[in-house]
Amino acid sequence: MNRRPAAVAFDVNETLFSLDRLARELPDGVLDIWFARVLRDGFALAATGRFRPFRELAATHLRSFIDGAEAERVLGLFGVLEPHGDVRPALERLRDAGVPAVTLTNGHAETTRSMLAASGLADLVADCLSVDDAGLWKPRPEPYHHAARTLGVEPGRLGMVAVHSWDVHGAACAGLVTGYCRRLEGRFVEGFTRPDVTGDTLGEVVEGLLALPA
Repeated sequence: MNRRPAAVAFDVNETLFSLDRLARELPDGVLDIWFARVLRDGFALAATGRFRPFRELAATHLRSFIDGAEAERVLGLFGVLEPHGDVRPALERLRDAGVPAVTLTNGHAETTRSMLAASGLADLVADCLSVDDAGLWKPRPEPYHHAARTLGVEPGRLGMVAVHSWDVHGAACAGLVTGYCRRLEGRFVEGFTRPDVTGDTLGEVVEGLLALPA
């Protein structure tokens, strides 16, 4: 098992912020299909060493379901998504423990900053990081290693927390300390590298990470 992390990175979409507002603005069932297609193509590009920004892929696939003007309006809602109820307590616990929290997203850092500011969480997050700076999507190792370098820590001292098994698997393969929250999927996907810590809420995951041996 890995050591207690010196810093913790959080995935953003669905881990920190709910996509429910987007679901309410789209036809029934579209959100899951659209988001899955965006991730699929981001992963395919990363697997072949290529890169396109999240918004570009998101807009391309969203226009398959709604017209261009409406797609731009819906994409603008990413900046005002609401946080899940377990986010603030988890971030406050890390702050009180003296462990900096950052975000690491396949989306854009400025969008994350907007969401954090709108929800009053900005002062609990030390930095907002994006795969834009690494030039490849998670779960390639490069974004995780970029985050570690930015924070000035070894990969083995950086925690990565997500509700997506694929993200936890990618972070583990990159040598990070991993925390998996079951809130979205219910259980970790078999065949992926197991997380160091698992919990039903982000708070439980954070407590587990802080309890790891120093």
